[in-house]
Amino acid sequence: MEGKQIMFAIFAIVIVVFSIFTVTSRKILRAAVSLLMVLIATAGLYFMLNYQFLAAVQLTLYAGGIVVLIIFSILLTSQLDHKFEVVELKKTIFSALAALAGFIVVVTTILEHSFEADTAAATEVNMEVIGKSLLNTGSDGYVLPFEVISVLLVAAMIGAIVIAKKGSPVKEEKSNK
Repeated sequence: MEGKQIMFAIFAIVIVVFSIFTVTSRKILRAAVSLLMVLIATAGLYFMLNYQFLAAVQLTLYAGGIVVLIIFSILLTSQLDHKFEVVELKKTIFSALAALAGFIVVVTTILEHSFEADTAAATEVNMEVIGKSLLNTGSDGYVLPFEVISVLLVAAMIGAIVIAKKGSPVKEEKSNK
């Protein structure tokens, strides 16, 4: 095996293993750290494909921003020792069947289509055009959607913190009386 194939296998194994840890962990902080590992390995795959910009966005926005925000909210709401309940057997069986169905769909799709390499020459990426598109507020710009998403994420985090903190003051008031 070549070096690239070995790296791909390592990234794929890390993604699969830590994805399973993310959804099966009963401790919320461990699940968040497992998600961080999945996102970092995904960025590694992007680097292997020479998508440096997408890999940088993956690392800064998702691994660096979203997961840190999740961990910060877990620590802020004092949910560090929170353990999820054990999943019922019926839900586990249904989840396994859904995962198996998804696996079958992916495998049949891959086997039915022939993937051929493109013989056309790669087009040069112009960073100036990408930068102007990211900063443009016009019809081809991305500033407005980015700002809308950032406001939405802030509102969601504030709502999550308010909901998580809602139960604490009531318990403290009852214990003080």
